[in-house]
Amino acid sequence: MRIEVRELHARLGGREVLCGVEFVAQPGQLTAIVGPNGAGKSTLLRAIAALIPMTSGAVSLDGRDTALWERVEFSRALGYLPQERIVHWPLLARVVVGLGRLPHRSFGAGESDHDRAVIGAAMAAADVSHLGDRSVLELSGGERARVLLARVLAQEPRTLLADEPAAGLDPAHQLTLFEHLGSIAAAGRTVVVALHDLSLAARFCHNVVLVHEGRAFASGTPPEVLNEKHLAAVYGIKAHYRVLDGVPVVLPLAVLP
Repeated sequence: MRIEVRELHARLGGREVLCGVEFVAQPGQLTAIVGPNGAGKSTLLRAIAALIPMTSGAVSLDGRDTALWERVEFSRALGYLPQERIVHWPLLARVVVGLGRLPHRSFGAGESDHDRAVIGAAMAAADVSHLGDRSVLELSGGERARVLLARVLAQEPRTLLADEPAAGLDPAHQLTLFEHLGSIAAAGRTVVVALHDLSLAARFCHNVVLVHEGRAFASGTPPEVLNEKHLAAVYGIKAHYRVLDGVPVVLPLAVLP
């Protein structure tokens, strides 16, 4: 599902956080939203997911304004993984992942064979199958993050928004995560991730939107966006975009005076 954000403005606590953001995310592609702390990345994802109101502008999925979608239809079409990994109840990990199937079931209906198959596949993809009978409150931060990822994967959304999905994961699980997100995009879905790790964006993402002071400062392919000039202007650092052993990386060298 094609996401189109047009002149998006949003306020939080009386402060304008998004100031006319515009970008497009295409099906079949993994799009990264990057930018310094406070740039508006999380607010942008929440606005796209219709979790906070816009003061002006519009967001559309497949050409239809998100305000016109019925809630059940919208919850099936779009999945959102927040940055916060908070779970308040001592639910089993398997139960938490199963919550991702709720938009696909009528009220009071139990799990179908298809639901169970999807839940199992999502848990395997997130490497949490062995955690199914443990309380999420007993898991490490990284394990809990993977359980919550499995929950949104079990939802089978056509559009997936993930806010810092690699936070708290070890390097092996970060690589596995982005390989799986890439495969989801390759299957024709739209995947948008907010990231701090510029090397992950350079390596795995088709397009990058660089957000600065509530605006889309630049957008395009990783080498077009993550260049020395842009990183200096937005992050205040000297950095190089390089390809090492065939892998694109961003090397921060120094904070600019």
